[in-house]
Amino acid sequence: MDQPAEFLNFLAAMDKSKDSRPVFVPRDKRQAVTTTTTTAATTNASEEAPKAAPSGTTSSARRRHVFGERPKKAAKPTVVPADHKPSAYLTNRAKQTAADKSKNRFKSRFNFDWDAAEDTTALAGSDPPQVKEAPLLFGRGGRAGTWNEFGDRRIESAGVHWTKKTRDEMTERDWRIFREDYSISFKGIPSGKEKASMLPILKWEDCTMHPDVMRGIRDARYAKPSPIQMASIPIGLKQRDVIGIAETGSGKTAAFVVPMLNYIKRQPVMRGNPNIEAEGPYAVILAPTRELAQQIEEETNKLARHTGYRVVCIVGGKNIEEQGFVLRKGCEIVVATPGRLLDCLKRQYAVLNQCNYVVLDEADRMIDMGFEADVTGILDAMPSSNLKPSEEDVEIDEGKLYRTTYMFSATMPPAVEQLAKKYLRRPVTVNIGSAGQATDNVTQRVMVVKESEKKFLLRQELEYARDAKAIVFVNSHKKCEDVLSQLQDMGYRVCMIHGRKSQDEREASIGGFRKGRFDIMVATDVAGRGLDISDVTLVVNVDMPSTVEAYTHRIGRTGRAGKKGDSVTFLTMADSEIFFEFRKFLESSRVSAIPHELKRAKPARNKEGVFDAIIH
Repeated sequence: MDQPAEFLNFLAAMDKSKDSRPVFVPRDKRQAVTTTTTTAATTNASEEAPKAAPSGTTSSARRRHVFGERPKKAAKPTVVPADHKPSAYLTNRAKQTAADKSKNRFKSRFNFDWDAAEDTTALAGSDPPQVKEAPLLFGRGGRAGTWNEFGDRRIESAGVHWTKKTRDEMTERDWRIFREDYSISFKGIPSGKEKASMLPILKWEDCTMHPDVMRGIRDARYAKPSPIQMASIPIGLKQRDVIGIAETGSGKTAAFVVPMLNYIKRQPVMRGNPNIEAEGPYAVILAPTRELAQQIEEETNKLARHTGYRVVCIVGGKNIEEQGFVLRKGCEIVVATPGRLLDCLKRQYAVLNQCNYVVLDEADRMIDMGFEADVTGILDAMPSSNLKPSEEDVEIDEGKLYRTTYMFSATMPPAVEQLAKKYLRRPVTVNIGSAGQATDNVTQRVMVVKESEKKFLLRQELEYARDAKAIVFVNSHKKCEDVLSQLQDMGYRVCMIHGRKSQDEREASIGGFRKGRFDIMVATDVAGRGLDISDVTLVVNVDMPSTVEAYTHRIGRTGRAGKKGDSVTFLTMADSEIFFEFRKFLESSRVSAIPHELKRAKPARNKEGVFDAIIH
């Protein structure tokens, strides 16, 4: 049997009719089935074969003839009224080309045409040009005014900035813009009438001060209060405890001295009353270093010039018996370092029986230097019978005498927060800028160098800023003496200050530098805090300090009181431990750039990395 013929017969049997189904046939019986199926298929094919379609018909007609399709019904003719006019839209649509359709695709979505009446620019052809103003809208925050709580429209002058308004004219929106402009934030401000009395001042005349204090401010040439002074002075005048967190060089000294002088004006006159003088000072200011304490003393004497108050500075490095003698004579204000003042209290050279105003300046630095126990001992020696109520719902009686505590710090570590929680009652926190950040008045430049290149680069920087008054910081007293010799050989007038210098030598160096007898001061971190010399325009860190906090205070010796300054820092491979924190610090500055070498350094990318050799 021929296999292909058998297979074709089998397929023909399966395709016999439309409803046929394939049936499996055993191989030995396929011959008989195939013969029968082939005969039946031939008979059906001859019976069912369609007739040939007539010639001259269309393809669709032939398909209907061959396959038996039913012809479609003819469409009924559309009857159009005689008065019917075709739609303009359909007419235009039919005439549009493909390019026109693509061009007008978005015409209905975007319409950039405007009417001449909507023009708000200067009218053409008018002399002088006339400007059309858009109609002013009323509502909350509307330019032309707001709706008050009674539903009446209150008209405000359009376009008047808060700087051109008085303190009483400031609205809530103006105060919000004011706080944003100066980066001021508050925490702990009470509500109601007490809040209105603690709003920041815009000028010195906005707060009620004694005339003698106001005269001292004018003589000191403080034309306008700084942000920390604007925010904290009204709070201090209300006998509220204050925690001030502000950038270095922001004017913190006057921020606590002005309320302090007004507080003392309310006390009985001390001078000439031995019984009152024997009870100790009215106010105490604590500072971490001798230089900062002496600077605060100088600033306080300047502001208290017309009050007749006696200001005594108690610091180490001087004869304690002489200091005790001055304290027993009586004084209204004591400025001291914690260790020396505690020694005077233990030896009974001084008492604090009527001291109800205390200031902790640079509190974070005092804690870092180990003065926490000394500060605690001094605060415990003050009277505790007039502490403010700790309950929030109890109002403070302005006619009653309370202890007022000011705490100023550039940062707020946990130890400082614990100290504040223990000794401050219901404090108001005033934050200026970001804690631990340098002011934007200082442009920071950083260079990654070799140790052997520092002398040449220092000479280059000083020659570039020829007439600048500069402070050069190093990390050791030996390096301080080496840099001093180098700069003297270059012809500069140089002074030096470090921890091994006596107090008299320190004062002589600082005084000569402030008065212009020296061009450059070479110093360690002893001069890193509190040294206020307004005309310093350059700070050079020959050695990078061990912490970013110390770096912040170093560069804070320039760019003070709103002036501009520059800082230059030399980084080496030995400073890799601080690279990560230092890079984060520089990224937060808006006026500083990160050197490419510091970005590439592995310790700057990973906190626990090993410094890769960048300079070969």
